[in-house]
Amino acid sequence: MMRVDRVYLQEIEKKSLAPYAALSANSPGRKYAENPHPYRTEFQRDRERIIHSRAFRRLEYKTQVFINHEGDHYRTRLTHTIEVAQISRSIARALRLNEDLAESIALAHDLGHTPFGHAGERELNELLKDHGGFEHNRQSLRVVDELEKSYPDFSGLNLTWETREGIIKHTTAHDHPDAKDFSPETRPSMEAQIIDLADEIAYNNHDLDDGLSSGILSLNDVKKLSIWSLGERRYVHEAKGDAKIRIMGVIRSIIDLLASDLIANTVGRIEQYSVKSYGDVTTATEKLVAFSPEIGSATAELKKYLMDNLYQHFRVARMTIKAGKVVRDLFQIYTEHPDTLPHDYQKKFFRYGVIRTATDYIAGMTDRFALEEHQKLTDPMIRV
Repeated sequence: MMRVDRVYLQEIEKKSLAPYAALSANSPGRKYAENPHPYRTEFQRDRERIIHSRAFRRLEYKTQVFINHEGDHYRTRLTHTIEVAQISRSIARALRLNEDLAESIALAHDLGHTPFGHAGERELNELLKDHGGFEHNRQSLRVVDELEKSYPDFSGLNLTWETREGIIKHTTAHDHPDAKDFSPETRPSMEAQIIDLADEIAYNNHDLDDGLSSGILSLNDVKKLSIWSLGERRYVHEAKGDAKIRIMGVIRSIIDLLASDLIANTVGRIEQYSVKSYGDVTTATEKLVAFSPEIGSATAELKKYLMDNLYQHFRVARMTIKAGKVVRDLFQIYTEHPDTLPHDYQKKFFRYGVIRTATDYIAGMTDRFALEEHQKLTDPMIRV
């Protein structure tokens, strides 16, 4: 008779994954003890809890670069998250790591993002400079630990230690989280390390794609980038398709190039550092997951190009100013007039205080809801 139980799946993990992979059977577990599921591993349960959360659904209407109403084909925070999860799973499988853990961290890594992307985050951080600041990885952890309400016996989603560690230790150019409660002296799992660079692969390339589609970026300028030249050489259908198809083809080739380089270089680093176990990963002197120097240099050039020509473009800058004003006005109104917050949030004042409660409410908003709420609270002609 075919076995379909959790123990069998754990045995498969132990036999098929690399010795330095995270095994669900070895997890320290959850903050609140729960009975194991009969046919799902602990990391599978994490993934499904995240997907079914309200915070995950709200990512559909949160900005990546272009605000949602600017077009149906631009990436949102949700589509970005799905792309990160796909890239992470591909890399994890190639390296014989735990795909379920990698996917869980990828799906949760942006749950704490504010409306209007990094513009909203910067504004909240400034408003909270005397109250510990605001950082979206800390907020993502707060979402899964405290703010989601799905279970009668505890707040949050009660995820495993490894998923929560991966969330708080997520580090990119935009992320510098405080991981004091998660063994800050140790490296996170390789599954978590993958997310840092899968995130970069996803946003660099889909922002490039969206920037070209919007007309903000010039293809002639983009063609001067080292990474574009590398992608063109990798793209084999030079004479086929129209210009748009060719652009999409080259960007696909760049993503494939980056993922392939990451896998090959990481294999080399595993051998260089003689990594034989999960413990070797956490005590390594450097992160093991990394691009080669050539590709690292090319991605740095791309990031600088996007910063100078897309993120600081006047169309994006104008939305950044408007986003900052919306967040600032909402924060001021809610903190000066707490009775304007919904009753469910007013009940949290005793536990979290007015400022933290208002911050949680604003950070959880979609772009659309934030704009509507701002209009209700500042335009006397709009019904509240």
